[in-house]
Amino acid sequence: MFTCRLPRWRSSATCKPWQSGRFLPCLWERCQPPSRKGINTTAGQGQQVGAQEKQVLEDLEMPLARRETENLFQEQPETGNQYLEDALLRSYLKTHLPPKVLEEVNRDLERFGNRLLTKIRPLGWECELNPPVFRQYDAWGQRVDQIVTCSAWRKMKEIAAEEGLIAEAYERRYSNWSRLHQAVKLYLFSSCSGGFNCPLAMTDGAAKVIESLGIPGSLKNAFDHLTSRDPKKFWTSGQWMTERRGGSDVANGTETVARKQPDGIYRLYGFKWFTSAADSDVTLTLARVADAEGHVKEGSSGLSLFFLKVRDEEGKLNSIQVQRLKDKLGTRQMATAELWLDGAKAELISAEGRGVASISNMLNITRIHNVIGAVASMRRMISLSREYACRRVAFGKLLKDHPLHMQTIARMEVQTRGAFLLLMEIVRLLGLAETNMASEQDQLLLRLLIPVAKLYTGKQASAVVVEAMESFGGQGYMEDTGLPVILRDALVLSIWEGTTNILSLDVLRSLTKSQGEVMAVFVSTVQKKLERASSTAKLEPAVKRMRDAVSSLTRFMRAAGSKGALTMELAARDFSYSLARIYTGALLIEHAARPDASSTDIAAARRWCHQELCPAATELENSSYEAEEALQDSALVYEGSPARGSRL
Repeated sequence: MFTCRLPRWRSSATCKPWQSGRFLPCLWERCQPPSRKGINTTAGQGQQVGAQEKQVLEDLEMPLARRETENLFQEQPETGNQYLEDALLRSYLKTHLPPKVLEEVNRDLERFGNRLLTKIRPLGWECELNPPVFRQYDAWGQRVDQIVTCSAWRKMKEIAAEEGLIAEAYERRYSNWSRLHQAVKLYLFSSCSGGFNCPLAMTDGAAKVIESLGIPGSLKNAFDHLTSRDPKKFWTSGQWMTERRGGSDVANGTETVARKQPDGIYRLYGFKWFTSAADSDVTLTLARVADAEGHVKEGSSGLSLFFLKVRDEEGKLNSIQVQRLKDKLGTRQMATAELWLDGAKAELISAEGRGVASISNMLNITRIHNVIGAVASMRRMISLSREYACRRVAFGKLLKDHPLHMQTIARMEVQTRGAFLLLMEIVRLLGLAETNMASEQDQLLLRLLIPVAKLYTGKQASAVVVEAMESFGGQGYMEDTGLPVILRDALVLSIWEGTTNILSLDVLRSLTKSQGEVMAVFVSTVQKKLERASSTAKLEPAVKRMRDAVSSLTRFMRAAGSKGALTMELAARDFSYSLARIYTGALLIEHAARPDASSTDIAAARRWCHQELCPAATELENSSYEAEEALQDSALVYEGSPARGSRL
């Protein structure tokens, strides 16, 4: 968000350019700029602005010591109701939701957009200004291990309950569209949330795991709290997986041991290295069950899933010690801690040794939330960038009148549109799966697209946010504008819930597990979407490029498959990027082929398809995935390094 209050030139125009049918470079008619050199204004405005300029010149002629104020004469970009200003979101909902559902959802989102603007966004900034503090001892030397959060953070929790940001997905008021309704609200909420979108991701994941287990009686109370709309009852959940020896490698990195007690409860002993939202009410965590002799089974088959409350009924920590809070680059609004579990009471909720399989539902949900955060950060930065371009004068004219500047924002807009449609596709499929309406093909596609979307949008967000930050010039680098916050918080999105390489390998696992069937479903789905656009003349070039890309992908699969496992591992990242670009291109073309599609929709689809759509095929032709290339990679990395000999 922007927080500094700068002197503003007043403009009488109020049109919303992004709601028109033209593409971004032509979307800026609403700006009636201040009277500056080379810019026309009305007569009344001319007198007012002329007086302002005269005062500015007089101030500049005065000695520095005599100036009363030093003002930066740039206007602060201001956005309105996020929902009403998001033309792509509204057109998507209009296209896909049943009329009755659309009517109710539209009303809810417009109301929510107003609440975000007037109430929630200011709270989000308070969370940034007042990060959590760790108070280890009280005034008398007693250890208390208290994580102190600000009132705005606690208010966010109340708002999350009131808005049903978790409940909406589980009440299923709109059947298979409930998950999409929830995702859209989270998308709007994310950039205003002051980091509270992270505990919501884990809370949603925990609720999903419990639901997938059939909501056993012992967890019914927890499920009701996690999905409550009552702020007094609503719980948030953590996800304590990362330990000292590993992040994504939980199979080999998990050291925490669970010891069964005579009453059937387990006590956990271990060290959790990275626990986000450490102030949550409950958590899910992995541990190894010790047998009667104290031995544990190594590997993923030795891991079991546990549920525990962070505090007891008296508010005391459940045999947990807070080591310290992490000093992070971003997401500073949220408490991330190192925790000792010293006999924490916990309930075994998976079958023994089935912890990794049971936690997979949580990971799918949190990865989708990661995509939501990525798309939301891109949309927020572009909204501010285009607003700023309507106000900032440089070299005698507004930024919106500089073609190169508009080309840059347009390219970011295309990336954001593609990411948004990919997000909507995933939550649409998830909604079908949760209401038993998904076909086997839908489920295979969902399994493939979740890691693809998470890894690709995480990279997109970093690139778009950095580029958008640059569009503000030096102001983009100033902390009190709020722009660096968006950048810092976006950079973690390629790391959380699995890095790009980890998820690329997960994509390969989905192919192996389905014995290649998922690729047949992928290609068939893309071809069907392209077929729907075959009668739209303006989309013909994009459709042709997409069909060529699908052919290249098919040839890559045949060629790489004959070369062995190393080739596919080396190609995993480029292959995942290829899947993301091709499927996103199909979604953009499908959206642009609607009867009421705008020229903006068509232009976005065409521009997306101008990029290299199947980099995996190109790199394979260049022999980038050969064993010799892998050895050269190591040589390049470690040339001159003392560690070179031990690495090769």
